[in-house]
Amino acid sequence: MASSPLSCSASDLYPLLGDGANATAAAEFICGRFEAISNKFVDTGYAVDNTYLLFSAYLVFAMQLGFAMLCAGSVRAKNTMNIMLTNVLDAAAGGLFYYTFGFALAFGSPSNGFIGQHFFGLSKFPSPSFDYGYFLYQWAFAIAVAGITSGSIAERTQFVAYLVYSSFLTGLVYPIVSHWFWSADGWASPARAENLLFGSGVIDFAGSGVVHLVGAVAGLWGSLIEGPRIGRFDHAGRAVALRGHSGTLVVLGTFLLWFGWYGFNPGSFINIMKSYESGSYYGQWSAIGRTAVTTTLAGCTAALTTLFGKRLLVGHWNVTDVCNGLLGGFAAITGGCSVVDPWAAVLCGFVSAWVLIGCNKLAEKLHYDDPLEAAQLHGGCGAWGIIFTALFAKEAYVNEVYPGQPGRPYGLFMGGGARLLAAHTVQILAIVAWVSVSMGTLFFILHKLKLLRISAEEEMAGMDLTSHGGLAYVYTDHEDELKKQLGVV
Repeated sequence: MASSPLSCSASDLYPLLGDGANATAAAEFICGRFEAISNKFVDTGYAVDNTYLLFSAYLVFAMQLGFAMLCAGSVRAKNTMNIMLTNVLDAAAGGLFYYTFGFALAFGSPSNGFIGQHFFGLSKFPSPSFDYGYFLYQWAFAIAVAGITSGSIAERTQFVAYLVYSSFLTGLVYPIVSHWFWSADGWASPARAENLLFGSGVIDFAGSGVVHLVGAVAGLWGSLIEGPRIGRFDHAGRAVALRGHSGTLVVLGTFLLWFGWYGFNPGSFINIMKSYESGSYYGQWSAIGRTAVTTTLAGCTAALTTLFGKRLLVGHWNVTDVCNGLLGGFAAITGGCSVVDPWAAVLCGFVSAWVLIGCNKLAEKLHYDDPLEAAQLHGGCGAWGIIFTALFAKEAYVNEVYPGQPGRPYGLFMGGGARLLAAHTVQILAIVAWVSVSMGTLFFILHKLKLLRISAEEEMAGMDLTSHGGLAYVYTDHEDELKKQLGVV
């Protein structure tokens, strides 16, 4: 992370100090003081970089509160406690399983190209490669993936199924994907020393594919196997809106996620104290600032495009649609946020809004029910973000962020050829295949064991009352009457 200490050789100083009896002692003294000061600068560099990374981890973790508020506001009041509890358990269960298995499978180097092999239970930590802050940062990413999936299967999933899928996703499925694309040993990583995929590797800087597409595909299979919520489609097959109970919570959750995204995307640089040209005002700190700007512009553009697009399509201004459009823009820019210009981020956000609108229309046609539009938002917009990066990645930025490989491919529309696009196409196919096989199989087994979906009676009454002992919002008479009807003591 920080640079190596500067060296000082006493023999180089002898000629400058003359041939006096004290020349040798003076030279050794000067070098000793020089090396002590140099080591202090190195220590400071490590401290600055680790502080930056820890602060970014705290921001990403704050996104869990955003997910909780967004999910709670997007479901009906009778399922509020359930969805809030699942978000808490995503973090808690994910913490233990990512500590025990996940981090090792993702970043346990040295390893092969497909799976990590070291650091189980954080053994031999910290190391020259990783410190504790890096684990915390990657854990915050892992539990974000589980949060995406929980939104897709909300309001109809047994509580035990949440525990099983969340642990499996954060402990095994997601870590293997992150190893492929983010570990220096991964078969498709841009950080490999040699044998880069299509001479490039996959540039998925903060995870349009690794995070968003993984969570979306997992949620897609869960929702498909469970089927739509009761009442989501009428007898004629027409879609019926089952609106969330609180637009206030949706907006609060959206702003918290927006805030956390400044740790998600800029924080993925891992360190900030890195110059590209010694003595220049322009360095990694500038690239971090640019990444925050591209993230902002993509989200803002997507929000406004959704606002006016939905106004034209349905005839009114809808705050929930705008919030989802904003988040779709963020999901899309996440992969290429560090390697594109701000003007390209505006284009990314504009297209992502229409991708989300189109995916939602397709979902209705196919009778697919996702209470938070998670598969459409994180999957559709995440996939667009992967393609977008392959089209608009700028050569200069790619070489700054991924140095050491002269002639590395960059965006097709920026004159870099089609090799990066080919690598990113492989990424989409690999993620969809692996997550579909692993999570699809898990959800199918849970379904066959009758551990996946709650009963129709429980769904109609709401999971807060049947599984969690009471409603989130206290209406005593109504709650008592429901308990009598259901025989709940």
